[in-house]
Amino acid sequence: MSALTPPLVPALVVGEVSHTRRVPIRHAFTHRAYQWLVDLDHLPVLPWWMRPLAGFDAGDHLDSGRLGGGIRGDLQRFLNHHGVVLEPDDRVLMLANARVLGHVFDPLTVFWCLTPERGSRAVVFEVHNTYGQRHAYLLDIDESGRAGMDKTFYVSPFNDASGRYAVRLRLAPDLVSITVGLDRDGIRVLTATTRGVPEPATRRSLLRVATTHLLMTQRVTVLIRIHGIRLWLRRLPILPRPRHPKEVLR
Repeated sequence: MSALTPPLVPALVVGEVSHTRRVPIRHAFTHRAYQWLVDLDHLPVLPWWMRPLAGFDAGDHLDSGRLGGGIRGDLQRFLNHHGVVLEPDDRVLMLANARVLGHVFDPLTVFWCLTPERGSRAVVFEVHNTYGQRHAYLLDIDESGRAGMDKTFYVSPFNDASGRYAVRLRLAPDLVSITVGLDRDGIRVLTATTRGVPEPATRRSLLRVATTHLLMTQRVTVLIRIHGIRLWLRRLPILPRPRHPKEVLR
């Protein structure tokens, strides 16, 4: 993949998330949203009175920091397990929801591992479901920012763990976007897109965004359940959830 020019960080990526389910019934929505884009080696340090608005904790990601080194340490062990070496001078950018008033739910966290020349060492997706489980995928990104991988993790009660994801990424100063399509037997089942414009995460911008997107992570949790209830009322079948072992990274 060619050299990337990421936004200045820390940044607030303010935009929207959309989701379109095509089969067996059609259901679509778009909601306002924002996420943080941060450097794992330089996580934001807010004054005490702003800390309820944004917090980052290794316990919310990957192996929960169990073996030390925080989020980066977990990511490094995950990559080592897959034959990728994260060098000490590599930069890791994370796109994620932050804790708001002590609560966080982050359906998708994206890690970009960049070499000093701004090349892509690796891209990792960390998917979270509402059952308290999470799973990481190592992506093989091509020159156009596209990748594909088999689905192996149960996310929605209305989809099993079969199918294949088609991913498209953009990390640029003017736009950060992630599109994920789920294909099964040659049919596009659903498409989810997160896109937003990054802006420097100053105290003023955080206060403004936190006010206009009140209780962001709490809203994510509630909205997921509301849309799930709507699908259930429309008699979309609920599929059994297989047992998924806790993500263990060594």
